[in-house]
Amino acid sequence: MEFDTVLEAKDFWKSYGGMMGFDIRQLYANKCKLDNSVSSFRLVCAKEGQRRPDKRDHLTKQPRAETRTSCQVRMLLKFARDIKKYVICDLELNHNHILQIPKTSHMMPSQRKISEVQALQIDLADEAGIRPKETHELTSLQAGGKDVLGYTKQDQKNYLRSK
Repeated sequence: MEFDTVLEAKDFWKSYGGMMGFDIRQLYANKCKLDNSVSSFRLVCAKEGQRRPDKRDHLTKQPRAETRTSCQVRMLLKFARDIKKYVICDLELNHNHILQIPKTSHMMPSQRKISEVQALQIDLADEAGIRPKETHELTSLQAGGKDVLGYTKQDQKNYLRSK
């Protein structure tokens, strides 16, 4: 499979992860020293690897739950200079953990996104004095349900706080 840009490959991996039920992240990207373009990069399952131990406090009474399981799912892409496209060099699709069901896959961080139209609705409701909870309920009713909306109440609060 070939991609014209890095963004196109990331969008493909994100949509594939959403359909299959796993969250995604970029592990690394190598850049060419001559023109500062991306020469290769690896996209992985978000549960790849292990979390480093917290060296600040070793006497933690309630440590955070372990979320990584050393999942080997990955996609390595390299830039082929002869065809000027990114080509998949390494692909592993076998998970070692339970995947999300399609009904809840919209809640994964990589799948949540506030569109420009939704951002405009949130801004207008905020300027009109409507509380964020009511705004979220209204937009979810207009979209046909919270699972179709594409973002959570917390995402909406973060958006309002960051603008």
